Amino acid sequence: MIKKLIESYRRIRTEHALNHTYRHQYAFVGMGQHSLTNLYPVLFSLQVPLKYICVTTARKARLIGTKYAGIEPTTSLQRILDDETVKGVFVCAAPSSHYRLSSDILASGKSLFVEKPPCSSLKELDSLIGLHQKYHSPVAMVGLQKRYAPAITILKKRLCKEQVFSYDLHYVTGACPEGNVVTDLYIHPIDLVTHLFGKPDIIACEKVASGTYLLMLRHGHIVGTLELSTEHSWTDAGENLRICTSAGVYCLSQMEELSFVARQPSICHMPLEKLMPRNRTVEYLYSRNNFVPILANNQICSQGYYHEVKAFVDKVEGRRSAIHTGLENLRDTYRIMDCISGL
Repeated sequence: MIKKLIESYRRIRTEHALNHTYRHQYAFVGMGQHSLTNLYPVLFSLQVPLKYICVTTARKARLIGTKYAGIEPTTSLQRILDDETVKGVFVCAAPSSHYRLSSDILASGKSLFVEKPPCSSLKELDSLIGLHQKYHSPVAMVGLQKRYAPAITILKKRLCKEQVFSYDLHYVTGACPEGNVVTDLYIHPIDLVTHLFGKPDIIACEKVASGTYLLMLRHGHIVGTLELSTEHSWTDAGENLRICTSAGVYCLSQMEELSFVARQPSICHMPLEKLMPRNRTVEYLYSRNNFVPILANNQICSQGYYHEVKAFVDKVEGRRSAIHTGLENLRDTYRIMDCISGL
């Protein structure tokens, strides 16, 4: 009996995966390290029908034609925009080109997935929002994958049921000589706190070194501090978030582990743990299992890449899907970044 139930479960699970297919055509603009490492594997895992890959040189186009059978390489974005069978376009090119590419795609009426940053300022973001509304593009989504990470989904649900008092976030890396450190790197932690805690007001914002900023933000009754720095090391780079609530303390490390320690009881402000010492209990709400090699334990999933790409394609296909990183959702993020960039 048990054996039949197991076999039946496995059959249903396999058939469900095989039935999850996509009917529209898509295109991808860009062929860099990030797209090769994090986005293309998700597209191929989901079996998203890619019709075109657009690159800047004919040499790259020839190599793509050899490597990816059945996908048409091109150096012309206009060719993609003129193809009515293409319903959605992924953009992961040089960050400085994202605003121009996104503008052209939105003006064509096609759905857009653009890797962060979609643009360099709040002014440009408002321009993209205007184009999205003017040309009625079905979906316009930014690739800020942390909002789709399993640990963040769990944390967001828990925080909705509790009173949050404060948080502190440390985002530290090594030197980043290429690109814009604010829009390319710091966009992630800034966007994460706006997603978790809501609209922020800037209490303090200080530049303490060439690549280090300290911020204090207020989200209603919640106050938080952020350390954003490139003065450390890429070997020990990290992102750690600690949240104090009415129920206890949450600790999130690298999107890989989420733990919770309940607040100790007290009587008349007297902590009972001082009178009756007890062992501290740590509850692990999420932890990536490195032993079992399944999709859920792959970093592409734990970091949110799989869920963000799936959310975009499902939305384009008309399926129920929650988009957390629409262009309008990023106005508070860009307001904070504009402040930092002005220091």
